[in-house]
Amino acid sequence: MRGAAVTPVRESAEYDTLARIEERVLWLSTAMIHHANRVRPNPSALKIGGHQASSASMVSIMTTLWFRHLRAQDRVSVKPHASPVLHAINYLLGELDASYLTRLREFGGLESYPSRTKDPDPVDYSTGSVGIGATAPIWGAIARRYTEHAFGGAGTGRQYSLLGDAELDEGAVWEAILDPVVAELGEIVWVVDLNRQSLDRVVPHLAADRLRGMFAAAGWQVLTVKYGSRLEELFSRPGGAALRARIDAMPNPEYQRVLRCDAAELRRRLPGEGPDRDAVAELIAGLDDDVLSAAIANLGGHDLGALDRAFAAIDDSRPTVIFAYTVKGHGLPTQGHPQNHASLLTTEQMRELARRLGTDLDHPWPRFPDGSDAATLCSAVAGRLRRRNPPTRRPPEVPADFGRTPSGTATTQAALGRALLDLNRAAPEAARRVVTVSPDVSSSTNLGGWVNKVGVWSATERRDWFADDTETILHWRESPAGQHIELGIAETNLVGLIGELGATWSRWGEPLFPIGVLYDPFVGRALEPWSYGMYAGGRSILVGTPSGVTLAPEGGAHQSVITPSIGMEQPGCVTYEPAFAIDTEWVLLAGLARLGEPDGSSAYLRLSTRPVDQALAAVPADPAARERRRRQAVAGAYALRRADSPRVTVAAMGAVVTEALAAADRLAGMGVAADVVCVTSPDLLYRAVRARQGHERAEDWILDQAFPAERATPLVTVLDGHPHTLAFLGTIHRVPVTSLGVTSFGRSGSLEAVYRHHGLDTDSITRAALDVVGDVPGR
Repeated sequence: MRGAAVTPVRESAEYDTLARIEERVLWLSTAMIHHANRVRPNPSALKIGGHQASSASMVSIMTTLWFRHLRAQDRVSVKPHASPVLHAINYLLGELDASYLTRLREFGGLESYPSRTKDPDPVDYSTGSVGIGATAPIWGAIARRYTEHAFGGAGTGRQYSLLGDAELDEGAVWEAILDPVVAELGEIVWVVDLNRQSLDRVVPHLAADRLRGMFAAAGWQVLTVKYGSRLEELFSRPGGAALRARIDAMPNPEYQRVLRCDAAELRRRLPGEGPDRDAVAELIAGLDDDVLSAAIANLGGHDLGALDRAFAAIDDSRPTVIFAYTVKGHGLPTQGHPQNHASLLTTEQMRELARRLGTDLDHPWPRFPDGSDAATLCSAVAGRLRRRNPPTRRPPEVPADFGRTPSGTATTQAALGRALLDLNRAAPEAARRVVTVSPDVSSSTNLGGWVNKVGVWSATERRDWFADDTETILHWRESPAGQHIELGIAETNLVGLIGELGATWSRWGEPLFPIGVLYDPFVGRALEPWSYGMYAGGRSILVGTPSGVTLAPEGGAHQSVITPSIGMEQPGCVTYEPAFAIDTEWVLLAGLARLGEPDGSSAYLRLSTRPVDQALAAVPADPAARERRRRQAVAGAYALRRADSPRVTVAAMGAVVTEALAAADRLAGMGVAADVVCVTSPDLLYRAVRARQGHERAEDWILDQAFPAERATPLVTVLDGHPHTLAFLGTIHRVPVTSLGVTSFGRSGSLEAVYRHHGLDTDSITRAALDVVGDVPGR
């Protein structure tokens, strides 16, 4: 890729044209925000918002990148608050209709932050969650490499992240940078908008040198664009070295204050109090006021030539970070003000800006005149960046049932690994699309057999030094052909990667079936980037295992409580918690069948390491009855036991189904007949209830089969998770309901002791059933 980089321009005419485009991008991005807030009617008087200053600091960087260096095969993640700059550039390139410029943050218009799935113009990565969008191109690079090696068609190209310096405070950024695989990704380029301001203040100690050292230690090329040509020219004059040292030594707040000074005040403050003050004073005394004011704000992040040279210097053999020093609000009356983050220019200030930039506030959306140098450049760049939509390949068919009935004692966690191996035998084309991802927990989540079968993905082939060790059970064969990706212990990285692996169907036309496996207690830690991936169009399966207080000896630190409701409430996702191995197989296959499709969805499987007697599943032997059971399991629930003239129904989910069946036996012995319903997806059942109420479109037939009206009885719900997850089931027929589950932190102990502590044991279910029906045996 290095040979394809654009040679820095030398002719001033070319820079002049680029500067005119830069000014127009500044105007358009600022005017979009102005129109949304001060022109468009706003009956609710609710704040519209927008970030004129944050956009302005990115204008030079994005103009240089798009109009000088970007290629059709490259992808860019744009910092959230610079979305108007992206739309302005797309408008000048003919990729956005003018009607949208008046619709920033309007329903059906332009989203507040770049959205790959909702904006009408080209957006490579959805951003908005600070730090998450910045790291997405890392995972996009891995997904692209994986797809290209496995199926072709993805090609190569740089993956740019344009991010604010405050985003480097986010832990997700450093978790991504430090993963061992990242140092091998030479296509990664980050450009840090180093404006030294956060939302509330000028950051007093940004420690840019420390940040540069951290990136360098992680194996990145580090480039710095600190000063522009005007300042560099001043530094070359007598007294220039003293001026450089003075500015270098300034605390960030002092420099920002200097930017707000008029020329007279600037001459008083700039020399400082050091031994070289006279040399600095003498140097600036020879400058007129306009030259001095322009020079002091001439940072490298606003110098087109300096930026051009930095982009040309990128070394594609390793990741690169460019620290571009900028001024927040550059070119606006608010530049450098510590509270300019969300400030808006007044109408008078907008008219003055229009006058200075050669535009008209009353007619704010001009493109360049046909035949002008700027229009010619826009047309050429638009042609260079135009992409062909890849032909979309339909995902291979996924079988619904392997036809095998598990026997003996098994766990749902182990069933996952077994199902993947069965898929490899029964449907090799579908299995070829599966890629598993784990944060260093492959062996402890029963993926060992799968990993041995398909190998481990790496950017380059690596030697397995334990291949001849007969005592090694898990074989770590690493190559670009592997189908398992092992990351470090960082759950945010895992969900970021499966999100991008799950988007290859729309990016490159090649669907993948990504499955991320992590300990269920850490789903909460991964929640934000996991949700972000689904919002951005990624389709994947997340497996949380082991889960709940059923992981009894591990103690409260590893006992997840709220994850069942997280799965229910997450848009774009179907959640399952199977009780038996056969249910695990069925819901996994159903989840895989939903991936890689425009109208598909992600899935979340909550599994367990509790050994369960598989005979309790009572899988029908008749093929038609078996298929009926499978459809019910995939739809959310099935009747596990039907009693004659039931007095109570126990609806149980996951690992505690064993206790529910035992309680039903106890109740029968007391003359209280009980139905037992095995819930596999509270999510789908809740959607069915809402559909029946007219609130959403979803299938509701499962309610009639799992909870038929003629068998409506008082209800006990129970799961190894928060009880409100299943409490809504009582609304199906408006019956009395009592809900059992976990509402407090756990502690280490035997399974029996922990279940008894949380009221999940057979005794607790039995008592709850007797209470809800009002029966006391012997009365």
